Amino acid sequence: MLFGKLLPREGNFFEMFNQHADRIVEAAHAFSQLVANYNDAHLREKYNADVDNAERAADRVTHEVTTLLHKTFITPLDREHIHSLINTMDDVADLIQDSAETMALYDVRHMTDEITRLTELCVRCCERVSDVVKMLGRIAEPTVVEAARKTCEEIDRLESDADRVLRAAMSKLFREEPDVREVIKLKAIYELLETITDRCEDVAKLVEGIVLENS
Repeated sequence: MLFGKLLPREGNFFEMFNQHADRIVEAAHAFSQLVANYNDAHLREKYNADVDNAERAADRVTHEVTTLLHKTFITPLDREHIHSLINTMDDVADLIQDSAETMALYDVRHMTDEITRLTELCVRCCERVSDVVKMLGRIAEPTVVEAARKTCEEIDRLESDADRVLRAAMSKLFREEPDVREVIKLKAIYELLETITDRCEDVAKLVEGIVLENS
């Protein structure tokens, strides 16, 4: 199989994808802890810093992949696939950081049930993204192909769940929140969190395309 023959060639792209996926999960878990401990100013600062550190580490991996892509003659995947995948993964990390920063900039005072629920879905999406990205180096194996497909389907379901939570959250916000400033703040945060799951779905679609093309 052509894909299998190309794997040992130049550039350890799969390991870099794995490293970036780990940083996404780190950022997601730190953000989840930020939400869970939001009333504690010290912990809030700590977990904000953890999100920032994970995002910066993800940026470094993205830069390494881009640099290696320009230096590598034969790549294990199509160059456009590599470029699109690492940049879409980086979007996920960026959005997690954006969500944490928006909470601080908007001086959000408390977490809502909807933020908690959307955060849980974001974490699960990021974990599944990590799972499926780490399958890429083994997609010549039929069992891995099927596992990757199922994981992509799960990410799609989680994104649909986040869509539903967002719609319900917006409806409740506009019906029940009398303070216009709170409406603006919470609307922005809800939308950012849902966008994280959108980007996770984008990663899943890219992985699915890579799997179909190379299996």
